[in-house]
This record gives sequence, C-alpha cells and structure tokens, in this order.
Amino acid sequence: MSSPRPASAPTASLPPRPTSAADRRENEAPARSALPPDPDREARRQALYEHVGQRPGTLHVQPDALKPRLFLMSYDEQTHEEAEYTDRYDELLAYLRAHPELKHWIDVRGYGDLDLMERIMQEFGLHPLQMEDVLGDYQRAKVEVFDDNRLFLVSRMTEFTAQLTVHDDQLSIFTGPNYVLSFQDDYDDCLEVLRNRIRANFSQLRRKPVGYLAYALTDVVLDHYYPTMAAIGDYIEELEMSIFNEQRERRLLNRILRIKKDVVRFRRLVYPERDKMSEILRLPEEVVPEELKVFYRDAYDHAIQALDLAESYRDNISSLADLFLSDQSNRMNEVMKVLTIISSIFIPLSFVVGLYGMNFQHEDTHGHVLPLNMPELYSPLGYPILLAVLTLIVLGQLYYFWRKGWLSRD
Repeated sequence: MSSPRPASAPTASLPPRPTSAADRRENEAPARSALPPDPDREARRQALYEHVGQRPGTLHVQPDALKPRLFLMSYDEQTHEEAEYTDRYDELLAYLRAHPELKHWIDVRGYGDLDLMERIMQEFGLHPLQMEDVLGDYQRAKVEVFDDNRLFLVSRMTEFTAQLTVHDDQLSIFTGPNYVLSFQDDYDDCLEVLRNRIRANFSQLRRKPVGYLAYALTDVVLDHYYPTMAAIGDYIEELEMSIFNEQRERRLLNRILRIKKDVVRFRRLVYPERDKMSEILRLPEEVVPEELKVFYRDAYDHAIQALDLAESYRDNISSLADLFLSDQSNRMNEVMKVLTIISSIFIPLSFVVGLYGMNFQHEDTHGHVLPLNMPELYSPLGYPILLAVLTLIVLGQLYYFWRKGWLSRD
C-alpha cells in the first residue's frame, strides 16, 4: 500500500442561500393549481445548494447510503481465501500486511460511514478528488493514472429491472501493487460470476497479474450490458405487438416514451465505456502491459458492440413511436370513415323525409282540390311506397360504397 496522505479538513457548512428577487416574486404570487410538492426532490435540491462552493475534494456521504460491508478475496495459483471484514477494518489491514505474496481484492459495498471512507483513503493513498468521485456515485465511465502508475477506473453496472426500467450503479476500481480495491453503493451486483472464477481451481485469473483482475471487473460489467440490452429488445418487441393489438392499453404511448428515455440513458452509459477502453489502449506499457492490452482490445470490441445495439434500439424505439402515432391516426381515420358513411346515408333520407314533412293542403279554403300539392300523400299506398324508396336509396348507397371499397377494412 502507498504511504498515507493527510485527510482533507472538513469545511463548515454554507449559510442559507440568499433569497433572490425571483424567489420573492414566486413566494408572493398566488398559489397555482399545480401538483403537490415532492419532498424527495426538494431535499435533493437543498442538498445540492449545501454543497455548492465547497472546496474540491470535500467528502460527502448521502443520507440514505448503506452501511459499508468489507469483503476480501485473497488468492494465488495454489490457494484461495475469502472473508467478510465488516466492522473489522483493522483486521483486514493486518491481513493485507501479513500476506504481501498474495493478490487481494478488497470489495467495499456501501458508503454510509464517512470516517471509514476517510481511513481507506489515507491507508491506500487515494486522492481526495478521486474519493469524492467515488462517494458522489455518479461519474461517467473513465480511467485515470495516478501515483506509481496506478489506475482509477469507473464503470456503470446496469440491470433491466422488474419495473421495466434501466437501473445502474457505479463501480469504482483502484489498482495497487498486489491488490484491487473496488467500491459500490449497493450490496447486490453482477460480479458473482467473477468471484466464482476466483474460487475455481486452475482459473486463468488466479495465474494472471493483479492488473488482470481490474480488467476482469470491467469486462464483466461490459458483458452484463448484453442481458440488459436483450431484455430491452424483448420489451420493445412486446410494445410493437401491442400496437397492433385491438385491445391495446390506453397508456401504451407512455410506455414507449419511458423505454425510449431508458434507451437514451443506457446509450449515455455505454458511450463513455468505449472512450475509456480507447484511452486505456493508448496508455504506455509501464502502466498497462502489452499482455493486458490484448484483453482490453477485446473489451473495446464489446463496448463498440453494446454501443451499436444501443444505437439500433434507439432508432427502433423512435420508429415505434412514429408507428404508434401513425396507427393512431389510421384508427381515427377509420372512425371518421364510418361516421361519414353513416352521415352520407342519412343525408338523402333526411331530404326525402323533410320534403314530405311540409304542410301543403290538399284542398283550399273553398273546397277545391289542389292536384299539385303532393297528391301522393293521399294515395292509399303512399306510405309503403315511401318506405320502399328510402330502402332502395340506402341499398343503392351501400352498394356504391362497397364498389368503391369504402366498406372494406383493408
């Protein structure tokens, strides 16, 4: 481990943000019929204001951060040991110092103890700015080189949840002479397959240098993008089938727009991974040996493929939204066509009925017959004849519409 570094001194909290003229006008304005305030959003907004202007490298822990759990996996070609050192950080350090011949993976899950985070920063020689990036818990995928050609890597672990949304967590990785130190904010992750590889006898990972473990962590994260993208692809196909379903749900457009937002966000997660791999491949050999760059080239290809999938799905979901709106317009046109046909049928009927509904007298005031004042109204068969004429008009119109193809659903 590197020599300890002094911890950054805590800074005093900032005074309350001054009230601006815009805020005063907003407070004085009458209450609008808007949605009720969101307490969580307001708390996040206030937390952002509290951190504005503080010295770079000042560490903060989120109020809802989980209690840290410490896990250690130590191995070489012949042996393998693992244990949990939660609340036993001093014992973990003692074990590391007692076994410099082994390769170690220190896995920190949870950030809820600021004092412990500062001790880890000091003991492992981490820069406060790097530790700030770790605890900030939202950094783009990147790579940095610091003391003694050590690497600081950031990746984003993703998962398509049961709520049909893309969830991502940050994985921060530090390399050392004989160890890899990783941080994540959750207890669950996608790295169990890597732990099983270390547990297996005759594993290639156990024979490789410790820098290979850092690559393996990044590669597992990249490989996990494919199940996420496969789940997104299946969901997009389900939405596409729902568009042509007669009994489709009313909120289908909301689902389409929500998955489109997730796909765009997933693309923003994958894009920096490609840049990170490209930057690693350009690092000098004393930082990343050539034998490891071969594996990073493969990871670079995986990042390119994941990015291509994200681009493809983004185009598909955009086309899906256009398809939904087009189908919605076609359905509306079908409704308007039916209503227009009904109206067209009743227009001549209304004309005939209105014509014979006029109040013309058959005789004048002197009793003389007026032969031109609708004589058919006084015929014994006048009503049946009128009904027959109306029926023929309707049938004639329907036949005409059928010949034109207006009654077909194709």
